[in-house]
Amino acid sequence: MYTLLALAPIIVVLVLLVIMRLPAKISMGVAYLVTALLALFVWQASGAQVAAATVNGVIVALTLLFIVFAAILLLNTLKEGGAIVAIRKGFMDISPDRRIQVIIVAWLFCSMVEGSSGFGTPSAIGAPLLLALGFPAMASVMAVLIIQSTPVSFGAVGTPVLLGVWTGINDKQDIAQAIAPLSPENYLLQITGNIGLIHALVGFLIPLLLSGFLTRFFGTNRSFVEGLKVWPFAIFAGLSFTIPYFLVAKYLGPEFPSLVGGFIGLMIVLPAAKRGFLMPKNTFDFAPRAKWDKDWLGSLPEEKFDDSIAPRFSLVRAFSPYLIVIGLLIITRVIAPLKAFLTGSLTTVEFTNLFGTTISSKIQLAYSPGTILIIASLICILLFKMNGQAVKRSWSNSAKTMVAAAPALLFSVPMVQVFINSGSAADVVNSLPAMPILLAESAAGAFQNGWPIVSPWIGAMGAFIAGSNTVSNMMFSYFQWSTASQIGFDTNLAAQVVALQAVGGAAGNMISVHNVVAACAVVGLMDKEGYVIRKTLVAMIYYVIQAGLIGMGIIFGGLVWWILAVVWPIAFFGLMSISSKKANVQSS
Repeated sequence: MYTLLALAPIIVVLVLLVIMRLPAKISMGVAYLVTALLALFVWQASGAQVAAATVNGVIVALTLLFIVFAAILLLNTLKEGGAIVAIRKGFMDISPDRRIQVIIVAWLFCSMVEGSSGFGTPSAIGAPLLLALGFPAMASVMAVLIIQSTPVSFGAVGTPVLLGVWTGINDKQDIAQAIAPLSPENYLLQITGNIGLIHALVGFLIPLLLSGFLTRFFGTNRSFVEGLKVWPFAIFAGLSFTIPYFLVAKYLGPEFPSLVGGFIGLMIVLPAAKRGFLMPKNTFDFAPRAKWDKDWLGSLPEEKFDDSIAPRFSLVRAFSPYLIVIGLLIITRVIAPLKAFLTGSLTTVEFTNLFGTTISSKIQLAYSPGTILIIASLICILLFKMNGQAVKRSWSNSAKTMVAAAPALLFSVPMVQVFINSGSAADVVNSLPAMPILLAESAAGAFQNGWPIVSPWIGAMGAFIAGSNTVSNMMFSYFQWSTASQIGFDTNLAAQVVALQAVGGAAGNMISVHNVVAACAVVGLMDKEGYVIRKTLVAMIYYVIQAGLIGMGIIFGGLVWWILAVVWPIAFFGLMSISSKKANVQSS
């Protein structure tokens, strides 16, 4: 009964947001009320606990809105400064094929951004860039959410592993005894290598999946097969990222796999694309904007482009604000003394022990990606010699978009925080663990030796709820290790299970409600969050199932699991192709 009740908030979100497609501000408002009532009257959490979790959620939502504002500001500044014309023409010169563009921008460039910053920054940068290139707002959001899978485990210079996984398993007596022959650092490196391997084996097909989804949902023919025709280039781009990504993870650790993989991938793929290497014979483009479904469109005004006109700036100069953002993100995350200052007491506002609980919150605007985006926007004023009216328009329009996005985030993030902090007080008779922990324990009791195939789903559930791979890993890494140990796995196999947790947690970012809300906000796609999740949910299911099959193959061996791991992608891509053909027949 408690398991079903713990599922209630998730079911409410799925029904209202995904099935009924109600706006997030309504769906998440109802979900917040359901979660708060369950926490108070079933889990018997104190009123102070629920209030503290709610306030913490509001603070987190406000910091996200700051990033949303800054991301839109950079886009509007580039528009007003005239740089977008040059950026668009530069990408059109590489290839006018939208499948190639989405692979370069979303898969490679956004993976590099994820590696340097994480925390939703790829959406904040990549979605507006795709929008400026002429992609529908919904296609832009879908693309940047689908790629928030493979690079996420090593996002923000390894934070989901260094902070998430390590916080979850460090200083636990049973783990310390089990890994005594190894140093903790070597055990973490072993887990990191496992994560990199599983992600690489799943992720190299993500560019192909991304291309198929683009043509299936946004092409004139609604054909998944049309996207698969770019398979040589897509797999080439997939391997150009995942091979260096895996090698860095295995031998150097969790800080730089995504950053290095994205950078090396761009250095390999961009010159190849310019030379027409492995390019498809036919070019894919969207139908004229007048024929687009109204659900694809955001509230941001349409931009008119004439690609025959010479751009005002060189591509390097026009793209330099993004290079500045990447550079500042790397500097502030890698240089230890600077990072310590930006996250220290002088630049941090802390709210400790809210309402007498153990819940605390903090605001670090100096370290926020939003601050870096605003700095880049200010540099653009000088770089593009903008006048006062242009600057005023860019700031005003950005503020309006942020305000429109606020209600959804101000409900969704507090709901998540109440869900996570719903555990009963220790002095309550028959005290219950927090709802996500109870769900995970129920799953562990049900599946036992099939746990490796379930493990990624737990990670994905954690990320879906919390909106963060890091938080999912903090919640569930020790639980995953303990479950593996109880089943009878040795320390090496337990490390594989923890890796599956991290992989699933990364995949869960594709459907995390507040990630979706924030990504929609930066392109002005209000009240369409459920439409987006219906698409990214399919991609997430593919990713988690494939990770589980690979995990079963690694842990239990046996040819059957590896055969299934080969058959599943073929079957999935085949089913998507058949479903798109049926949809075309029905529509015609």
